[in-house]
Amino acid sequence: MTKIDIGIKEQDRIDVAERLKHLLADSYTLYLQTHNFHWNVTGPHFSELHLMFEEHYTELSTAVDEIAERIRTLDVPAPGTYSEFAKLSRIKEVEGVPEAKEMVDLLTSGHESVVKSCRDVLEIAQQANDESTVALVSDRMRVHEKTAWMLRALNQ
Repeated sequence: MTKIDIGIKEQDRIDVAERLKHLLADSYTLYLQTHNFHWNVTGPHFSELHLMFEEHYTELSTAVDEIAERIRTLDVPAPGTYSEFAKLSRIKEVEGVPEAKEMVDLLTSGHESVVKSCRDVLEIAQQANDESTVALVSDRMRVHEKTAWMLRALNQ
């Protein structure tokens, strides 16, 4: 393969990709948690939450692919195992099956964590003049901020 030359210094590409790995791990962990809650939610708001969680995990499925492909575009291997994601993610695995209200609270917190990861990537990507990563991460941040807001509104 030819050497990559996209106008971003090698160390900047590596630094951005390393931050993106954390965003990927957070996004994948949130995807898995959301899918788990979709399968296991019960209670009076079952139908509404079941459908909402499906929309969320479907959107996250596309997102993790886009993030991983951006890491590869920067010529860095993307993490792809549960153990790698567990080391990189700030979102912790949930034991058991929480009640619906706690699911909503956990997912709200998870989306807020992804926003924080986006901000971490955004800072370094802006310094590296990596507009493609900035655009991707800005879009992701907007989705997660809005989703967290909508989830918060459910438990008020």
